[in-house]
Amino acid sequence: MTDSVRPMREPTYFILAALQDEPLHGYAIVKRAQELSGGRVRLTTGTLYAALDRLTGEEMVQVAGESVINGRHRRTYELTDRGRAALHAEAERMAAAARVVRDREPRSAAMVRTVPA
Repeated sequence: MTDSVRPMREPTYFILAALQDEPLHGYAIVKRAQELSGGRVRLTTGTLYAALDRLTGEEMVQVAGESVINGRHRRTYELTDRGRAALHAEAERMAAAARVVRDREPRSAAMVRTVPA
């Protein structure tokens, strides 16, 4: 479970979801979050790294490794057990909220009105 009872912001959810399968570097997180969200989440570099700093402080992600590629410093991040638990708790919260609407049956067929032709 997560310490927070507040819903997770969508960018945070998709950053954590991007890291669910494997550790990724910043640009790969941006691309994966955009892909997983169907294009709704488009993270800027500043937004991503501010979120990663916060999530690292909250122990939801951690640095998995650092390297220099073509003269550029690259840090790879991975989901922690705490981050995975928070991600799953948020997915369950959203699924439960969706079930309230999706699984609701009309009270009766008489309540469905048709428009005269």
